[in-house]
Amino acid sequence: MPRPGNSGGPLVSSRAEVIGINTAIINGAQGICFAVASNTAQFVLSEIIRHGYVRRAYIGVAGQTAPVPRRHAVLAGVENTMGALLMQIEPDSPAARAGLLPGDVAIKLDGVEINGVDDLIRALDHSRIDRTLSMDVLRLGRLRGIDIHPIERKPAKQ
Repeated sequence: MPRPGNSGGPLVSSRAEVIGINTAIINGAQGICFAVASNTAQFVLSEIIRHGYVRRAYIGVAGQTAPVPRRHAVLAGVENTMGALLMQIEPDSPAARAGLLPGDVAIKLDGVEINGVDDLIRALDHSRIDRTLSMDVLRLGRLRGIDIHPIERKPAKQ
């Protein structure tokens, strides 16, 4: 039996402002809802209208969030306690052409501090497509500056 929900409905502030779009609800958890922020929804909609999909920058890495050993951070003169550990580099990708290697830990991209793989994904937005960017990585405990040129990630085939 279907239950009533609020998926797709507006998330409204106490001042009657739409601040999000509800996407899911957990009925057994006192009605806890999950929502997408209205500015994110607005951005996604405008990208879909303009291009047919959301444009993203692509560098060709697979990674995970990992701690930066304190000793390495001190020696490199960085504040990061976490970074994006690059596990795989796709052949002939922007990352491969830039000289990134598995085991590098990304800690800064285009002036934005990277404290994990989520930060790296967020930093690779449409504004960084086809631009040469500076990326700081820790390699074997030493800070290295690398220039990388992200390309546009093509949408998945339907």
